[in-house]
Amino acid sequence: MAREALLVIDMQNDFCEGGALAVPGGAGLVAPVNAAMAQAETVILTQDWHPVGHSSFASQHPGRAPLEMIDMPYGPQVLWPDHCVQGSAGAEFCPGLDTDRADLIVRKGFRRAIDSYSAFFENDHVTPTGLEGYLRTRGIDRLVLVGLALDFCVNYSALDAARLGFAVEVRTDLCRAIDLDGSDAAARAAMAGAGVRLTG
Repeated sequence: MAREALLVIDMQNDFCEGGALAVPGGAGLVAPVNAAMAQAETVILTQDWHPVGHSSFASQHPGRAPLEMIDMPYGPQVLWPDHCVQGSAGAEFCPGLDTDRADLIVRKGFRRAIDSYSAFFENDHVTPTGLEGYLRTRGIDRLVLVGLALDFCVNYSALDAARLGFAVEVRTDLCRAIDLDGSDAAARAAMAGAGVRLTG
């Protein structure tokens, strides 16, 4: 029998209003995401968890500004403001998020030299986080994704999950996007093209 998990992506202070990399409307997702978690059989949270001086931070590239693109050894990389630094208030989950419902918290982006948008792989698309193995051993083959941001970490997670053979649904009503140069529409098209079901 198929089992389903709710994957809550990066509902953290730095991605909510007032945070270092705020996604418009992010904080407003807390209550409806809590409601979705209350109905879910299995809940998994992801948490961006960068060391100080992470290579994806614009501050580590003199003369570069946040949201510029550079080429890294593993491919194109958006340079971000310093955000979700390990142990910082910005890395904490959004106030009011019912983290007690989580069966598992997956931390990602903790390797200094490589970013990690996806819940499944680093941005080299090869180095695994271990989430796939956890889901397989739990007998879970359906995933519903919610959280931040739709066009980056939710998108990458959904595409990887579909590529790995999971049935994937993204609740777009429970996501918000950064929308960097049309990235929202591009992400939706990519997910739909990969067989991800977009609902909400």
